[in-house]
Amino acid sequence: MNEKVVLVTGSSKGIGKATIKEFASKGYNVVINYNNSEKEAIELKKYVENEYKIRALAIKTDVSNELEVKNMIEQIINEFGHIDVLVNNAGIVYDRSFEEITVDEFKRTLEVNVIGAFITSREVSKFMKKGTIVNVSSTSGTKVLSPENLDYNVSKLGLQCLTKDLAIQFKPNIRVNAIAIGWADTDMNKDLPKDYIDSEKSKIHLGRFGEPSEIAKTIYFLANEESSYINGEIITIDGGY
Repeated sequence: MNEKVVLVTGSSKGIGKATIKEFASKGYNVVINYNNSEKEAIELKKYVENEYKIRALAIKTDVSNELEVKNMIEQIINEFGHIDVLVNNAGIVYDRSFEEITVDEFKRTLEVNVIGAFITSREVSKFMKKGTIVNVSSTSGTKVLSPENLDYNVSKLGLQCLTKDLAIQFKPNIRVNAIAIGWADTDMNKDLPKDYIDSEKSKIHLGRFGEPSEIAKTIYFLANEESSYINGEIITIDGGY
């Protein structure tokens, strides 16, 4: 039986949820982290336990809060004894124009998207003798797809830099990579105007947004031995934008 354990932050919905399902389907015990979506997290916990016969935890934690993260890791270690894979997926965006976004909102985005990944990686590494970390970034960090999402763009580029730094800090026993996602069919994009979505799809070679399940498969690949010689890299997943 596979007794490996994966922690996916921000995993009650979207890409995080798909990632939990992907790892659970491969026999991993899973830790579902959420901050606000308790109902969805509990439902996902029940689903993967019943569907894949693995063990699951659902833990409410604000990843930008150092004490809360330490408490989450303590719960995981008490339950499973170890952590093999960390996926830093938690992220927020305010969708404010340059003129409208406040300093507090900008700070909050950086706290969750970058500092949260730093805190969680540092705390997990204390219990990860050999393992992998995958950071979920975005092509918005390099291509600036939506200039009105200034806070998000800056945070995702920062996360890519953090990835390369951590790959050095944690060598040789912990590999650290990131994915830079283009447009994905998630709740974050559900309220965008249809004409804008159609325009963006026309710029993608594959003519569509990515499915969360497709992205989850790449995360799983980077977390396992199939990618054992990939480290400190940013893998773009954008359908050929």
